[in-house]
Amino acid sequence: MFWIVASTVVAAFMAVAMIFVRLRASKRPASAKKIILPPMFMSTGALMFIFPVFQVDWSQVIEAVLVGMFFSIFLIRTSRFEIRDKAIYLIPSKSFILILFGLLIARILLKLAIGSRISFGETSGMFFLLALGMIVTWRLAMLYKFKKLEKKLEYTR
Repeated sequence: MFWIVASTVVAAFMAVAMIFVRLRASKRPASAKKIILPPMFMSTGALMFIFPVFQVDWSQVIEAVLVGMFFSIFLIRTSRFEIRDKAIYLIPSKSFILILFGLLIARILLKLAIGSRISFGETSGMFFLLALGMIVTWRLAMLYKFKKLEKKLEYTR
């Protein structure tokens, strides 16, 4: 029970940190590098699967990644860019905060639902895969939107 509470507190802290990072990022021009790097940094967490306690079946991998991709839809819909001062900026969305906390609540409910049937290590592995699937999908969509605007910006120069 301690680990479930501790991991939930950490997830809540990360959600709040993400809100501040996103608000700060909207004050500076966006770049492809800034969009691509976060999922790459997060991917190092996959080293957890070296340890048997975190290993999951392939069916669980597919399930977690697909749920993450579904959750990414909400983030994709709130991520918009605009051209301002001959640069591309991310537009801060008021609904982003609500969606992020909604995803956190959904994560907690899912953890409570499957936590009694799946070990803590497997649950951790599945939620890592869920988050990775969500963030990679979201960032690829952001990169696509960014590149479209970048072409438009180059065309107007």
